[in-house]
Amino acid sequence: MPRILLLLLLFVLTKPVSSQTKVNYGNNKAVGKYYTVRGINIYVEEYGTGKPLLLIHGNGGSIHSMGSIIPYFSEQYRVIAVDSRAQGKSTDPADSLSFDMMADDNAVLLNKLHIDTAYVIGWSDGGIVALSLAIRHPDKVIKLASTGANLWPDSTALLPSLWIGEQRYYDSLHSTKFTTAKEKNDWKIFMLDWLQPNIALSELHKINCPSLIISGDHDLINLEHTIKIYQNITKAYLWVVPNSGHTLP
Repeated sequence: MPRILLLLLLFVLTKPVSSQTKVNYGNNKAVGKYYTVRGINIYVEEYGTGKPLLLIHGNGGSIHSMGSIIPYFSEQYRVIAVDSRAQGKSTDPADSLSFDMMADDNAVLLNKLHIDTAYVIGWSDGGIVALSLAIRHPDKVIKLASTGANLWPDSTALLPSLWIGEQRYYDSLHSTKFTTAKEKNDWKIFMLDWLQPNIALSELHKINCPSLIISGDHDLINLEHTIKIYQNITKAYLWVVPNSGHTLP
């Protein structure tokens, strides 16, 4: 083998993998784009090719918080990672925020991308959005996976310690007059989980696509609540992951 080729081969084999594959998910200027969706700007990054797979992050998160699973799925799918409205790089100056609004955002975004149907993975609040998307826009979802989702915001759905913590936070700030846009936005995102979701078990009967309902075995969502979600979706499968919490993805 010529010396130059041997040196090149040694360089490739010994170069650290991290330097070849490291991607700043959620802040990747090479692929990041904004789409005007229902009057706001939604930030999106796409990776890979194949059938479309929509990734939806949790409360106050961003595409970055889904970065650990993007490389795996982008090997087989066209991964569409989204910053939900009022979170990450997606802006939303309005006072209100709801899971249904975010579900409708994703349906319109898929239309913008000329995608008729997609696979959907949602984590935490994103798992709720995934369920809402399948309820409100069933024609848009091929299959879904929802991990760490709840249907209503009380101590029967959330671990009591989490519920008490949220209640204390609400009590300490509910009369505060916020002075900056960020403070107002952070409060709006907190209030989303304090007042919502409000999904009746009967609404889950509208979900017709195969659905993988996931929970860590010590999740912040009560396992009994996750089981109720699973039991009320016709084509549902339940996966309780051992040695895992709410940050399962």
